[in-house]
Amino acid sequence: MNKVRREAIAVQAALIDNIINQLADIRSELESLREEEQEYFDNMPESFQSGDKGTTAEYAIAALDMAIEHIESFESSGIESELGTAQE
Repeated sequence: MNKVRREAIAVQAALIDNIINQLADIRSELESLREEEQEYFDNMPESFQSGDKGTTAEYAIAALDMAIEHIESFESSGIESELGTAQE
């Protein structure tokens, strides 16, 4: 690998590092929103929990959980490690 390609990979690695940092911030915000939605659901009267409002809250909680899992998957994907290997 020549110096020019190594430097180009370093630039891309820095961009990915920036994306991962942004994703960490987004994950944190989504976790807070998920906790708020769970608290909202938990504090509903039981009749609401089993009704439309409760169902909507449960779907939102599940969707937020999945979004968080996808972000965590990307964060731990090993892209940075692979780019480090490519630069050697």
